[in-house]
Amino acid sequence: MTPSGPTAWDVALLSPPYATLTYTQPKGFPDQSWQPGLRVVVPVRRELRLGLLMDRVQLEGRAAQMKELLWPGERSPLFSPAFLRLLNALTVRYVSSPGRILAAVLPGAVKSVGPKLVSSQGRISLKQLADLSGESKQAWIDAWLAGELQFQNFGGSKTNRKWDVACQPPWPLRPQARRQMQILDYLWTQGPQTRREVVHTLGDWAGRALKELSAKKLIAPREPEQAERTPQGTKSHLHLSRDQEHVLAGLEADLASRRACARLLFGVTGSGKTLVYARLAARCLEQGRSVLLLVPEVALALQIFIQIQDLIPETASILYHGSLPPAKRSARFVQAGNDTGPVMVVGTRSAVFVPRSDWGLIIMDEEHDASFKQEERLPYQAKEVAYFLSRDQGALLVLGSATPDMKSFHAARNGGVEMLTMPTRISGRTLPEIEIVNLLQEPEEDGPFSPRCRRALDDCLQRGEQAIILLNRRGYAPLVYCTSCAQVVRCEHCAVGLTYHKKLHRLVCHYCGHTRAFPSPCAHCGGHQFVSLNQGTEQVEEYLRTRLDPDISTLRLDRDSTRPQGSMEEILERFAQGRAQVLVGTQMCSKGHNFPQVTLVIVVDGDVGLNLPDYRATERTFQLLVQVAGRAGRGERPGKVYIQTRNPDHYCWRFVQDYDFEGFYAHEIALRQRMHYPPFVKLALVRMSAPADSEKDVHRLMDLGKALSREGKENGVRVLGPAPAPLNQLRGRVRMQCLLKADAWADIRSAYIRFVRRAGHQGRCRIQLDLDPMQML
Repeated sequence: MTPSGPTAWDVALLSPPYATLTYTQPKGFPDQSWQPGLRVVVPVRRELRLGLLMDRVQLEGRAAQMKELLWPGERSPLFSPAFLRLLNALTVRYVSSPGRILAAVLPGAVKSVGPKLVSSQGRISLKQLADLSGESKQAWIDAWLAGELQFQNFGGSKTNRKWDVACQPPWPLRPQARRQMQILDYLWTQGPQTRREVVHTLGDWAGRALKELSAKKLIAPREPEQAERTPQGTKSHLHLSRDQEHVLAGLEADLASRRACARLLFGVTGSGKTLVYARLAARCLEQGRSVLLLVPEVALALQIFIQIQDLIPETASILYHGSLPPAKRSARFVQAGNDTGPVMVVGTRSAVFVPRSDWGLIIMDEEHDASFKQEERLPYQAKEVAYFLSRDQGALLVLGSATPDMKSFHAARNGGVEMLTMPTRISGRTLPEIEIVNLLQEPEEDGPFSPRCRRALDDCLQRGEQAIILLNRRGYAPLVYCTSCAQVVRCEHCAVGLTYHKKLHRLVCHYCGHTRAFPSPCAHCGGHQFVSLNQGTEQVEEYLRTRLDPDISTLRLDRDSTRPQGSMEEILERFAQGRAQVLVGTQMCSKGHNFPQVTLVIVVDGDVGLNLPDYRATERTFQLLVQVAGRAGRGERPGKVYIQTRNPDHYCWRFVQDYDFEGFYAHEIALRQRMHYPPFVKLALVRMSAPADSEKDVHRLMDLGKALSREGKENGVRVLGPAPAPLNQLRGRVRMQCLLKADAWADIRSAYIRFVRRAGHQGRCRIQLDLDPMQML
């Protein structure tokens, strides 16, 4: 009988090529030093990489060709068996490798360790350790096992520090300072970046320019927030209504059962869902189990985190989201995973990966929101991850919304999920009346407003009340048109028009971040005369500032106005405290905010997004408008909502006016059944792209699409396409896509796996599978 070989481990690499490689267990460490879920340093070719121990492997005669694990990343595993079960499930679900998934979902500093180990006796680099053997190496191992040796700068080195713009544009730079302006443009459009990221993208010259901008105080490190409290008007309603009591009783019974179950909480805006969440969370924590509360956006996470702290102040709570400074985000990730007692984690979609194995309650507020789906890199759906955690850990999953996702509501109607309802607002307050304004009959006469809307705004402000103006397009002008050649000014890397940002004096691509000065000669004819088409939030804000009484303050809440650190909190605080009467913004204004003095909402263009080439377009429009309408009339005074449209005959409006979600659902679900769209089929999108400057690679995309179509037929999958994507060029790459429909996810995955294997290495072509896509562009 052949004796068993040495113990070995499968290790998932956290950096390219994201492969899972096998390494033998080194001598000198006790066997218990190596456990699944432990981060480890391993040699890959001539480099050292960080990986994650996955499974123990027993070798028989193959050890001689294998390299050894070099060093553990910590003394006890950061990732529990529950996290590894989730990782394996995601690997199957998204047809990816464990390393690639980890690289997409973990905070940056968790994917690295310090380059040196330090102790009171000295320091040694990992590269030096790799060259040691025998007694000299054992001395360092003993120091590590005794707790005397630590990694230097774990997660907190200055190389991980991100730089951000420190003030709003326009920036006080001379016209000759083109490189400094280029960096400011880059940071403004792409968000905070490390020095390495800036230099890698823009060139070696960017390092010196960053120093010069820092000296001028135009950029600054993205530092941790000094306070995470953003007052949002009056304190939450503390007395339970009859609806709240009924819902809470049912959910507490579910929680006490300690069985995995999912519940849809269907409650109108202002019905008091947050108080239900807080009471239920308190009960779960009393049972010794942790709570995860997910919301779609950072602004809402900040608000609900404060409300939870006020309602259950003794709670050990952690706020976690992707906009935290890198070191702080990583520290909270590790803290949440290492806390031995029950904790409450509040955050955006990435918080679903916090490595705990004692979840008793998982809440997804505004569960319908598209922000719970990540589109870039790994296209995962946080709701799917939450369902897995609930089943795996026996947790209660609560999906809350006033406008549920159609698939969630369909599941509730067909017995897949139990539904609880809260049909009335707290304290007997009524939902605001909604009026549809037909711009074909009542065109805009005063800036972006019809006469009726402008009168309503003036009346509201004269009464000393507050108003929200929604326009779901940021920038000053979404499109700029050359009067000489009748061409829209387009991005040179993407097949989209550039948006004019007046404060920047620039045209900006909202997809790749490319900018150009404005005005500048037309690329087609050299002309210098331009007119703007449509309008964005920046233009509406400018109009209000110039036309309203100087004593009336106007704020803007969109991605541009909230770019500098702390600005979002400041805007929300000023509006909540009544220091501004008008808030202009994009969909960021519509979600969960509680402003009791708001009595008026005006939707400048209700048609935005209504006719996109996406089967969810009408659903999203309905959800957005009902949600923003719910911001009005939450205090003592009733609210009023006006929605301007040039498409008054669309069926959506009658359901929006009556807040009739069930009627809208009945109409929409019939359309989807007839057209074979979810929830009646499984839907996936295969996106393929190639460099626009390579004609050979672009032609290859069509061949790949045809090959996928053939695989689909063999696996019972209907493949529509290949066809150019609606946005057929982005970031310098031509894009094609295929839509896949099947009765089961397994059929889609099988067809895709066979297609990728047969296609082989694709060079500069990229292929990505997106299951249940949230956008079809």
